[in-house]
Amino acid sequence: MEQGIRAYAMGWQNWLGILATGLLFVGGVVQAEGLSKNLAKNLATLPVAEARGGTVLITPQNTLALLPGNRRLARVVFPRSDIPVVVPVLGPRLNQPGHQLLRRLYAAGKAAGNDGDIYENRDRAHSRLPPEAHPQLTHVAYGDSFQARNLDYGGAVQMLFDAPLIGNSSTALAAGPLWRSLPRLMLTINGKTGFRPGPQNLYQNYAAGQIHVYPEHRDHDDELGDLLPANTPYYLISKGSSGSDQPHLQALAMILAALRPDTKAFLRQADLIAPTVQMIYRRARVGVRSGAAYLSGAAHPSVFDARDIDLVRMVGLANAIPPDAVPPMVRLRVTEDMKAREGVDYFGQGLSEVLFDTPSAIARVWRSRAGQRRMVVSAEATRDPNGRKLSFNWVLLRGDPARVTLTPLTPDGARVQIDLIWQAPRAAPGTPDVISSRIDIGVFANNGVYDSAPAFISVLLPRHETRRYETGPDGQLRVASIDWGPRDGVYADPLIFSEIPWRDDYHYDAAGQITGWTRIRPENGPKNGPDQVSTPDDYDANGWRILARDTQGIPMRTAPVRYLADQKTNRPTRLREELLE
Repeated sequence: MEQGIRAYAMGWQNWLGILATGLLFVGGVVQAEGLSKNLAKNLATLPVAEARGGTVLITPQNTLALLPGNRRLARVVFPRSDIPVVVPVLGPRLNQPGHQLLRRLYAAGKAAGNDGDIYENRDRAHSRLPPEAHPQLTHVAYGDSFQARNLDYGGAVQMLFDAPLIGNSSTALAAGPLWRSLPRLMLTINGKTGFRPGPQNLYQNYAAGQIHVYPEHRDHDDELGDLLPANTPYYLISKGSSGSDQPHLQALAMILAALRPDTKAFLRQADLIAPTVQMIYRRARVGVRSGAAYLSGAAHPSVFDARDIDLVRMVGLANAIPPDAVPPMVRLRVTEDMKAREGVDYFGQGLSEVLFDTPSAIARVWRSRAGQRRMVVSAEATRDPNGRKLSFNWVLLRGDPARVTLTPLTPDGARVQIDLIWQAPRAAPGTPDVISSRIDIGVFANNGVYDSAPAFISVLLPRHETRRYETGPDGQLRVASIDWGPRDGVYADPLIFSEIPWRDDYHYDAAGQITGWTRIRPENGPKNGPDQVSTPDDYDANGWRILARDTQGIPMRTAPVRYLADQKTNRPTRLREELLE
């Protein structure tokens, strides 16, 4: 059946691993054995999407629906002509030193080229990579029914391909209260069950060998700061708006083309195309000239500037990596998480401090009143594809180094205790005019030859709140007050933070134990004159509202409360307190 077809299909077991990993990270109940049997049965009968004339048409008939979620899998094959057709690796107008180097390597048979690589444009040619620039790339085209369902548009969280793929979408949610770039949208949008599907789908893309480029469009500037809630290695974000993705796309295409043929085949078999391309792109940028520079925040920003692309170094590094030196993909797992109680340490029924957990990116939101937090994270599931012994570097990429402590718990550094102290926003690395309220920790595996692409642990702090901490009798930081409402001119992402219209002032006994707090609301202020002031509410240490006290001030009657989010059309959610008597 496949005579005359050069198939670049990934092995079934590889696909089962990618899909099952993403599903298991959802947190739902997955019957792994039944899932594998069902997927294997479907994959074995999957029709192929055949590339013709530099294009592959994607339709419902040649793709497979994957559950849960709205994902579809396309198995792409590329015809082999009996009469060899020579297609240049680059178009004739590309003649910079990096282009010339790639041409020489390809002509000598030392570079794989882009034969078998796919390009996907997801903005309907608004910012399309010119076909003549990289003639060997196969371009994705979507059938009418998929276009009608917008499966060809916006963030790449629906279609999964079994061939190396680069893509882009120069689009954004540009208006309304939920405005945001596509990367922020994919990291924050909730599914029907409250679960955020975007990060898991992005990880599946990464494991399958797909990298997309998206503009940051107002999410990273000197007006509002860095608004990205987490860092991930799953895509690239370009500095700027429409069209800013083009230089990065071209760099990715050239990295894929410059890989040695044997190395590229090995990467495909090991599911390491995207992690290796990410490492090459980051390691060979302008200013990243040493291993120490690579293990720094400047090498791994939220947003990449096209001026830092060095095509000569990217092509050279890509072509220098032999199969037996390929670095692994770092796999993380939280073994001890930050602890907090909703209704006591923070407020909002159904809210969590977990933004997402994926194998190469973990994200938390610091909601708790606590001034100090602790996590333990393991990279012990990381395996070198060649069986090399690994060592690990855990690096603070952004945040206050005086308030972040990384303590290795194993000799090879595969498991680390992370201690965090509340900290003020700081300038993002390499961009002094862009303020960031995020802590980023990068995890790198070294196989004795190369450092891997980073995995990230990100913690987002609520910069819009006004918090005051003090030192308790035990020498530890404790909260004195929190005004949970947004400060003027400071943005709070409404998909992460609800509006909370009050301030809490905290109380402690002589031993330093918390006894409760007093809540001040805007309506607790003067009404119709300076003498008409309503009484603030008091709460005990368990978060119950104090309804009555005796003559000595000791609580005599308390009641539990809950905190519900009021959602109004085209407005951010606002937290409402409800007394339960």
